[in-house]
Amino acid sequence: MLSRRQLIQGAGAAAALAASASVTVSWPRLALARGLLTDYTLDEVTARALAAAKAAGATYADIRVVRRVAESLHTREDHVTGVGSSDSYGLGVRVIAGGAWGFAASARVDGAEAERIARLAVDIAKANAKVVRRPVELAPVKPVTAAWQTPLTRDPFKIPLAEKAAFLLAINADVMAVPGVKFCTSSFDALGEWKLLVTSEGSRIEQEITRIEPGYSATAVDAKTGEFVSREHELPPSQAGWEYVEGSTLRADARKIGEEAVAKLKAPGVTPGKRDLILAPSNLWLTIHESVGHSTELDRALGYEANLAGTSFATVDKLGTLRFGSDIVTLFADKTSPGGLASCGYDDDGVPTGRWDLVKKGLFVGYQTTREQAAWIKEPASRATAYGEDFKAFPFQRMPNVSLAPGAADKGVADLIAATDDGIYITGNGSWSIDHQRYNFQFGGQMFHEIKKGKLTRPLKDVAYQANSLDFWRSCDMIAGQREWVMGGTLGDGKGEPVQSNGVSHGCSPARFRKVNVLSTNTRGA
Repeated sequence: MLSRRQLIQGAGAAAALAASASVTVSWPRLALARGLLTDYTLDEVTARALAAAKAAGATYADIRVVRRVAESLHTREDHVTGVGSSDSYGLGVRVIAGGAWGFAASARVDGAEAERIARLAVDIAKANAKVVRRPVELAPVKPVTAAWQTPLTRDPFKIPLAEKAAFLLAINADVMAVPGVKFCTSSFDALGEWKLLVTSEGSRIEQEITRIEPGYSATAVDAKTGEFVSREHELPPSQAGWEYVEGSTLRADARKIGEEAVAKLKAPGVTPGKRDLILAPSNLWLTIHESVGHSTELDRALGYEANLAGTSFATVDKLGTLRFGSDIVTLFADKTSPGGLASCGYDDDGVPTGRWDLVKKGLFVGYQTTREQAAWIKEPASRATAYGEDFKAFPFQRMPNVSLAPGAADKGVADLIAATDDGIYITGNGSWSIDHQRYNFQFGGQMFHEIKKGKLTRPLKDVAYQANSLDFWRSCDMIAGQREWVMGGTLGDGKGEPVQSNGVSHGCSPARFRKVNVLSTNTRGA
């Protein structure tokens, strides 16, 4: 097992990490009592990097020492199909010189190497300064010495693989006991991230974040036709420990998930047309992510970023004037939400995290920004959205948790259904697509039930809904209250080139959208 002392022993850590690759990773929990914030080894490394950067001409510098571990476990029916783990450790130095950024990184963590890559980062910045059009201007931030960590009871990296596998295989057995179910797969993924950020402005921040994602899928097959459908469990990933899995309904829901897969297989296809939709949080979170989360990233709105998710229709000239949604729609960003995959105490610029509105009562009012980006729209402070995936990744603007505020009235999904004459209730995520301006989209789901005269009736299949972002959010006329507000999310939101991955959550209550275009996804013919 890798000890805290081994972790911070610079170059010696590489050998220790290699030696630990074949065993369960011991993820070191943050503990100020053990003096990590004043440990002489990392003090020396960071101090030498800062001094070297300043001597080479940097006007600003920060050093991130980052360890990132990942573990995955996959099963099918009665056996384990795959186990994976990865572990990286190193430091990255980011500087400003001549008004431009420079960055360099290394998997060696010692004083001499820190000085070398600091000088290299300054050389890169000076080269960039020859072509930079907009000198980097950082919004002010108060220096702090601080620490933050994921609240958890059972560290998932210290749970034996055998215990995790037994849990997943027991679920598979319960699902497979349902007549008509022919296949079942289950999985567990965990990501651990420890980082120390030290800046030339005087900040020293240690953070430790643990994210997990359990799940499974049942597949029902029609033996006569060969047709098949799958039904996934809808428990979202979370920033949490193994207790999140143990306290969930994953095992208790196993038979129900199997039965719903069989019911979905036998269900009639949807008739295309305009229908009212009631979307569960397990479905709506992804629509929020794609149509709101990505469209309010400032670099996309300005055309500086277009990889993977494109640019944005929500351009700066529309800020404060664009009617994004109906009057009941408020969408907010929050990096402090408990359990949120993007939640933390400070971003990688050293800015304390918080909450702010992106859309307020239907009006587009805000963007996601970093210290550098704040000046682009003349804001006095950063929104704390800088993030680098690991030590060798340059921190840049990444999506915070973006959520739909609950309705004011104490209503639940049953109230929304009772108020709907002709509609479809959709839960879970399916296939989806959206254009490169985050405008026109199409989303599927996991389960679909027809609503007739205020009653939930038969299941349907082959359902997708199509709209553009503005028409969709403007059609929202009912949102359930706080008691049914739930967070969904993903461990892997990609952005940038080279691509970086970020965990992000999106909360919402069930909501109704009027007269949305519903499509049939049946490609099997009549």
